[in-house]
Amino acid sequence: MFWENGIIKKRILLIGSNGMLGQRLVTFFKDKQDVELLTCSAEKESFIYGIEYRQVNIVEKNQVKSIINDFYPDFIINTAAFTNVDACETQKETAWKVNVVGVGNIANYAWTCDAHLIHISSDYVFDGKNGPYSEQDKVNPISYYGRTKLASENVIIGSGVKHTIIRPNVLYGPAKYGRPDFVKWVINSLRNNQQIRIVTDQINNPTYLDDLVSAISKIIEFKREGIYHIGGKEFLSRYDFTIRIANYFNLKKDLITPIKTEKLNQPARRPLKSGLITLKAETELGYSAREIEESFNLMEKELNL
Repeated sequence: MFWENGIIKKRILLIGSNGMLGQRLVTFFKDKQDVELLTCSAEKESFIYGIEYRQVNIVEKNQVKSIINDFYPDFIINTAAFTNVDACETQKETAWKVNVVGVGNIANYAWTCDAHLIHISSDYVFDGKNGPYSEQDKVNPISYYGRTKLASENVIIGSGVKHTIIRPNVLYGPAKYGRPDFVKWVINSLRNNQQIRIVTDQINNPTYLDDLVSAISKIIEFKREGIYHIGGKEFLSRYDFTIRIANYFNLKKDLITPIKTEKLNQPARRPLKSGLITLKAETELGYSAREIEESFNLMEKELNL
């Protein structure tokens, strides 16, 4: 914390600022009068212009040390991860380096400057047999991606750093750059008259990006530590979610084919009966998720969908 023009400013280091969540966090924090924001990602340039940005590879310990020691943040938000669930099964070394070693580097140097680390984990730390899950439920990842995310949580807890671990599921929202989220992929596919196969047996409560941003903001405001689950209001299958998208955007539902997960023959196993109970976040952070159709409306306006 430091004073500038009579305002106490919080130094926030955002790692992974070019990702979906990172972009929304940049949009939220960049004009806040009480925030000094430094952003970084693996790419050479920021996707969003007009912000302070540095390229960093979190696997390289010296790069992480340099950026944290130079900026001396009060809070570090880590959204950087290797998130391709199927690729994690074949690129295990890369997945482990980014999701575990990289996170360990951040945690260790965050500890040295007494920063509060806010880390994004995943519902994939659960096996999907008895969801939805609370923060107290037993973890049991069934994919390599899930194992790396659980390992990242354990590395942070073991480091002794002040920390908050957030577990979202099925992130979607109005990020403008990079690969499309599930909602935009469905819209693009159906508008191009492409047949899509959507699973009926994966249950989640999809997390709207700006709801997650709001939760992160509250964690910083209240300096909350521990584990928090962040998700939407409704638990529904991926197929039902797709139908809701098609209905809202007036798309052809006859292009949507229901299918069971096992028929896709994906390299990585998926948690089926998942979803996250958000009661702790509601109680301690005042968290309140938007209705699904409201989130679609906001995406439609911002992205001109």
